[in-house]
Parts: sequence; structure tokens; C-alpha cells
Amino acid sequence: MPISRTEFQFPGQTGLYHGKVRDVYFFDDTMLAIASDRISAFDVILPSAIPYKGQVLNQIAAHFLQATADLVPNWLLEVPDPNVSFGWKCEAYPVEMVVRGYLAGHAWRTYRSGLRELCGVTLPEGLKENDRLPQPIITPTTKAHEGHDEDISREEILRQGLISEEEYTQLEQYTLALFERGTQMAADQGLILVDTKYEFGKRGTEIYLIDEIHTPDSSRYFYADGYAERQAAGETQRQLSKEFVREWLIANGFQGKEGQTVPAMSEEWTQEISHRYIELFEKVTGRTFAPTPDPDALARIEANVNALLAARNS
Repeated sequence: MPISRTEFQFPGQTGLYHGKVRDVYFFDDTMLAIASDRISAFDVILPSAIPYKGQVLNQIAAHFLQATADLVPNWLLEVPDPNVSFGWKCEAYPVEMVVRGYLAGHAWRTYRSGLRELCGVTLPEGLKENDRLPQPIITPTTKAHEGHDEDISREEILRQGLISEEEYTQLEQYTLALFERGTQMAADQGLILVDTKYEFGKRGTEIYLIDEIHTPDSSRYFYADGYAERQAAGETQRQLSKEFVREWLIANGFQGKEGQTVPAMSEEWTQEISHRYIELFEKVTGRTFAPTPDPDALARIEANVNALLAARNS
């Protein structure tokens, strides 16, 4: 059964936060993120959970956090369960660092509307959907606990004092370095990393990469094979991302706007989403996905987490 929500009470637990996808358990200086099978789009949690989605997200994130630890310190310490990551508790910055190498998704919708500036970054004339940008651009967003994240510029972040200029400059450098590494790792698998987002926090005086990276919830990938030919012909790019869910919602009259109703999700559609997530796992990591079918996944998670906490406290 998909994991829709958890409500554990672990030894030493000091708090619990239910995010859009993850349930985060806090301890004194550490935290535990359980990747549920919930799926969100347009900042709304959709009504049906997706089988194995949490395992896919958790294992892709761990794969890339471990592969980029030489670039920036990150929060991850252990992965005690297919759906669970455990690591340092950090004080999150109030913005997400979105980085784009191609004109796709929200950036394309903005450009198509006639605007030529996104988050303070000027975009050149004459671009088509999914064209490669002259260089990667950073288009930050605010982090909303409820409702929609909002675009924000570097200048506005500094003007509001959300982050100091020195620290923001470091975040920019980390963001571009991570995107370059992610781009190379994607290319090794025959993919193009189109855009993604990173979140950062502080532990003491040090900046840490937090949350997930390079997963289908936070990133968009194109297949490299045939990309140039499809662009030249004006054809839709073959992609691996959550964009197909957003496109389905738009086609069914939902974009997260007030008064709109989330369309019903059939069993066939939830299974299709699950298959697409598993496909992305295998393409991005180059590994075969090993699902962990379990009639009582919650009991498994609880047992694995309790074993981890007991070992750390012994």
C-alpha cells in the first residue's frame, strides 16, 4: 500500500512537520525525513498516493547527495530504510535556488506570455520552448509553508535582508557547481539536466545542502538522443520529470488557482505515474530499481528507524 502519511512517536523526538511530500521528524540536532508516496503539483497535494514514489525520491536523493559531498557539505548521515533519510538539522534559508539551463516549464510559460525577465534575469529574444539558454541562470523562489512559492530576484532577496550578500554569493557558487556536476552525471546516462532546485541551510556557521537533489520532484530531464533534431523540427522533447503530471492537470482544468478543483485520479493513471518515476530512477542512476513491497511498510519504517536511533544512542 502507498504511504500517504506517517504519525510516529520516536524516542527523543522533539517535533514533527508534514511537508508536501516528506514527513520530517526532529531531534535535538538531527532530523529524519520520511519520503511518503504523496505527490504534489502547483503546490497542492494531489488526492492519490503513488506506489513506490517515496522510495524512488529517497534513493535518488541519497545517490546524488553522496555524489556531490565533495562540492558542498550536506545534511545526510544515513539511509536506514528505502523511504527514510537521517541527517543533521539545519536552519533553512527562506529561498530555494532554482537553476535553469533550458527554457522549459515555468520559464517557458513566462516567456510565452511576452515577458523577457524572470527573477531579475533578462532573457534573449527569439527563443523557442526547450531551447538551451546561453548559460545557466538562477531564478530563486521564496519558500512557502502553505500556498504558492513566489519568484524573487537576487536584488529583492538582498533588499529584504533575507540572506546576506556574502552568504547569497556562496549559495550561487554552490548552486552552479552542483548544477554542473548534475549536468555531467545526467550526460553520462544519456540525459540532459534541464532545470532543478536546491535548498540550503546553516548548521552553526557552515552552509549545508539540505532536502533532496536531482529527483523528478525537483528536476526536469530531457533525453539527449534526438534532442537537437526534435528542437529543429519543433517537436515536443522526450522528458523525464513531473511535468507530465502538471500537463495532465492543466489539460483537466487545474493549475492550483482559487476555485479550481483537483481532478480525480484513476488507478490506471496512478500506476502510470509510478512507472514513470521508476523509469526516471533507472535512467538517472543507471541502476535497476528494486521495489520494497511490504504489506506493512509503516511497521518496517518504524522498526528500521528505532534500530538506527538505538544504535546512535548506545
